[in-house]
Amino acid sequence: MLSRGRVIVLAIFAALSVVSVFAAADITGKWTAAFDTQIGEQKYTYTFQVKGSELTGTAASELATTAIKNGKVDGDTVTFVEPLDFMGMVLEITYTGKIVSDDQIDFTRNVADIATEKLVAKRVK
Repeated sequence: MLSRGRVIVLAIFAALSVVSVFAAADITGKWTAAFDTQIGEQKYTYTFQVKGSELTGTAASELATTAIKNGKVDGDTVTFVEPLDFMGMVLEITYTGKIVSDDQIDFTRNVADIATEKLVAKRVK
């Protein structure tokens, strides 16, 4: 049987663990990625702002800078849509990512149901 002191210590440790998980999920700031696609190498800079679970910001590539929509951070999962205007046609690029560390997010992106690409975004320091 646990003593009252040990129960309190375990409760404090559990609370601090939960706080550190949520603190690690703050991805506010600039991130960069370079990855291969069907049209060649793409270089992106993502600028994220997180308030609660809402994610806003921009996705900037050599083609355009686009405002992120439908962004959400849920634990270590990040999702958003980049509505890219490509030659007058809007392509919805849907991102799903996992926060691996304070400095890395592994993303899979679906480009208008035409192509699926994997990329690693690194925090700009």
